[in-house]
Amino acid sequence: VQLQAFGGGAVQSGGSLSLSCAASGINFSVYTMGWYRQAPGNQRESVARITRGGSTVYADSVKGRFTISRDNAKNTVYLQMNTLTPEDTAAYYCNAVFGRDLYWGQGTLVTVSS
Repeated sequence: VQLQAFGGGAVQSGGSLSLSCAASGINFSVYTMGWYRQAPGNQRESVARITRGGSTVYADSVKGRFTISRDNAKNTVYLQMNTLTPEDTAAYYCNAVFGRDLYWGQGTLVTVSS
């Protein structure tokens, strides 16, 4: 099983970034896919998740700014991040959950400068 996250980088406050996470080795369409982030010195926190049926849940801190989506044909989950602030600076991780199965991808770093 492999989850590969892409798209991190450096952006100025108010800018946008799009992350993607490509999964392999799982039946992607049945998994709930999520994005988490971890800033230095902080615990990892949930950012957004999307169920197999397309239902979404967002952290309050990103509602209205971030959009999670999935393409089951491409085994990929996306996170569109708009109106970024320095508080969004973190390593972003994707995960896949189905029943007792839980997989994590490697992090991709997002840095937002003021």
